[in-house]
Amino acid sequence: MDWRAKFANLDPRGVTLVGATVPVCLVEDVPLDADGEGLATADIEIAYGRITALRPAGATAATGPSLDLDRGMVWPGFVDCHTHLDKGHIWPRSPNPDGSFQGALATVMADRAAHWSAQDVAARMDFALRCAHAHGTVAIRTHLDSRFSQTGITWPVYAELKDRWRGRIDLDASPLFPIDLALDDAHMGEVTTAVAAHGRTLGAVTYMHPKLGEALERLFRLAATRGWGLDFHVDESLDPGATSLRTIAETALRLRFEGPILVGHCCSLSVQPDDVAMSTMDLVAEARIAVVSLPLCNLYLQDRQRDRTPRRRGVTLLHELAARGIAVAIASDNTRDPFYAYGDLDALEVFRTAVRIAHLDHPIDRWPRAITATPAAILGSRNNGLLCIGAPADLIAMPARSWTELLSRPQASRAVLRAGALLAAELPDYRELDPLFR
Repeated sequence: MDWRAKFANLDPRGVTLVGATVPVCLVEDVPLDADGEGLATADIEIAYGRITALRPAGATAATGPSLDLDRGMVWPGFVDCHTHLDKGHIWPRSPNPDGSFQGALATVMADRAAHWSAQDVAARMDFALRCAHAHGTVAIRTHLDSRFSQTGITWPVYAELKDRWRGRIDLDASPLFPIDLALDDAHMGEVTTAVAAHGRTLGAVTYMHPKLGEALERLFRLAATRGWGLDFHVDESLDPGATSLRTIAETALRLRFEGPILVGHCCSLSVQPDDVAMSTMDLVAEARIAVVSLPLCNLYLQDRQRDRTPRRRGVTLLHELAARGIAVAIASDNTRDPFYAYGDLDALEVFRTAVRIAHLDHPIDRWPRAITATPAAILGSRNNGLLCIGAPADLIAMPARSWTELLSRPQASRAVLRAGALLAAELPDYRELDPLFR
C-alpha cells in the first residue's frame, strides 16, 4: 500500500481523519481512553487548515469527506530546538580525521576559514531546511558560529532564510562562541548587534575557564537588560570535573534571571558521583532551566578511542532530570559535519534512537513531547507541538499503529500534512551540493 497516496486528494477546507492512533500525551483538552501504551484511537476533523474537532473514534459519524487511517498514527509537527545549520553537510570536503571532539573542532575551524562565504553558508543551510521540512519539522533553533568576521557573514544569511522559510519552518537562532569571548568587548559588540537585529537569544560554549563565572554574569546581565533568553552548550565531555552546569544554575538563581534558559549536552552529569549530579539537577530545577539532549552526536563523539569499544556514552540523565519537573527535549544537533558524520534533521530518527539508548520506554509515557510540545514551549513556537482544537493541521501521519511498529521502522512513507494538505516536498539530492566541494 502506498501510504502517502492515501492523502493526495485531501481537501483542507473540510475532511475528517477517521480512526487515527494518537499519543494521548500529545492531546490537549480532549478526554481519550488510553490503552496500556498511552495510545488512543481518535477522529480528527480539519477545516480550512486547522484542527476543528478531535474526539474518540466513532463517537460521532463524519458528516463530510473523510479518510480512514485504519489506526495509522498521527503526530503534530516536530520541533527541533538544537541544530547547527551553518555547519551542516561539510563532511564531503572536511571529514573528521579520527571522529574525536578535538578533531571536529580543528576541522570545522579550518573549513570555516577556507569556505564559509555567504553563498556557501546559504546553500548548505537551505539544503538542511529542505530535509527537515520534508521530514515534518515545523520549527528549528540553530546555533550560528559567531566569531568575529563570521558573525557579519552568517547572521544576514540566516535572516534572509528566516524570511524565505516563514510559514513553512519557524526559525530561531542563538550565537555560538567560546565563553571567554564574552569578556571581549569588540566581539560582544558584533554579537549583540547581530542578535538585536535578527534574534532574541544569547548563547556560548561553556567550559571550566578561570573566568567562567565572570563571563556568564556578563551574558546573564546583557540578556536581562535586553529581554533575551539564553542558550548554552554545557559540559560536553566525560570529565567529572566539568561543572559549568552548576555554575550556570547558581548564576541564574543569584541574579534572579527571569528569562528562558536552555542548556544542551550536559554529558558530564553521566559520569559524576550521584550526590554531585543530583544536587546539580536540584539547582537546575530550582532555576527553571530546560535541558536538551543530543544523543546521536554525543554517542558519536564521546569516549572515542581508536581500536577500542566505547564504554561511556555521554547521554545525559534524562530520567532523573524529568523526574525533577525539568523540561527535557531531544534534538538533532549536527548533521553530516565533523561533529557527526550522519543525520538528516529527521526528529523521528532522533526520537527512535533516544528511546532505544536511554530506555525511554515501558512505558513511553510523555517522552513524545520531547520532540514536540516541550521544545515548542522552550522556543515559544506558534506551533505548540500538540494535537488540539484550533491548532494548525500541520501533522505527520504514519502507517504504524503501535509503539513497536513506529519504532521498528524509519516511517519513510510518512505523510506530512501542512494546513491539512499533503506536503509535496521531497528530500533534496546530495548531488545538489557537489559544486561546493569541487
